[in-house]
Amino acid sequence: MKIMCVDDEAVVLNHTVHLCRELKQKPQVFSYGRASAAIEGAASQAFDIALLDIDMPDMNGLTLAARIKEISPDTSIIFLTGYSQYAADAFKLHASGYLLKPIDRNELEEEVNYAMSQKPQQVFSAHIVARTFGEFDLFVDGEAVVFPRLKAKEILAFLIDNQGGSVTTKAIFAALFEDEIYDRSKQKYLSILINSMLDTLDKYGVSDIVERRRGLYRIVPEKIDCDMFRFFEGDSQAINSYRGQYMNSYPWAAFSEAKLTENIE
Repeated sequence: MKIMCVDDEAVVLNHTVHLCRELKQKPQVFSYGRASAAIEGAASQAFDIALLDIDMPDMNGLTLAARIKEISPDTSIIFLTGYSQYAADAFKLHASGYLLKPIDRNELEEEVNYAMSQKPQQVFSAHIVARTFGEFDLFVDGEAVVFPRLKAKEILAFLIDNQGGSVTTKAIFAALFEDEIYDRSKQKYLSILINSMLDTLDKYGVSDIVERRRGLYRIVPEKIDCDMFRFFEGDSQAINSYRGQYMNSYPWAAFSEAKLTENIE
């Protein structure tokens, strides 16, 4: 779960962040002291919940909520304020919750649980599912695959991005490490990362989704259900689920993101 907290009062903001990090879901929490910064944050990654102070100097929370909903319709809004008169306007924006300051830990937990309960549950009918819209994740029978090394996960993401095309280890290195020199020590390090990726896939019993041949690596598209693959096949559900974000954590994914965006404009 990802939560953004927005408040122009630093003490209140820090307290809100602290309470959120103590939630049983153990969310990733991002704090913003200005509405403009929060908008940039919402544009760069998908948030499950936005906790917004209503009374802020640069932009009030009601306007901010509308902007966030434009960017990410699935983000649930919970308003924080010391003034109960804003409640009616808040719920006109279909807010998931409304909390009066000072925030009560139990009330926060209740509002977050309610907001998450209202979200449609993703159904994983395929054995292996790759989700690329937003952040990248791989699921096996509905369980998220956990990679001990983030770069090992990124290698798999890069192979999926190539849609079944074969790539060399040098191409993988160039994508992951950009302008670094591909010397002997880096070759050894990359080999460790590739083996880590393969070991993780083997642990989950799905190592056959990656094909290795003569120093080349490729994903086997037929063995996974991938939103990006279905998008380019013309699947309406995949097309409707794309909201301008693709593998957010990886700079090299920008080219494919542009191609996806072109196809819906």
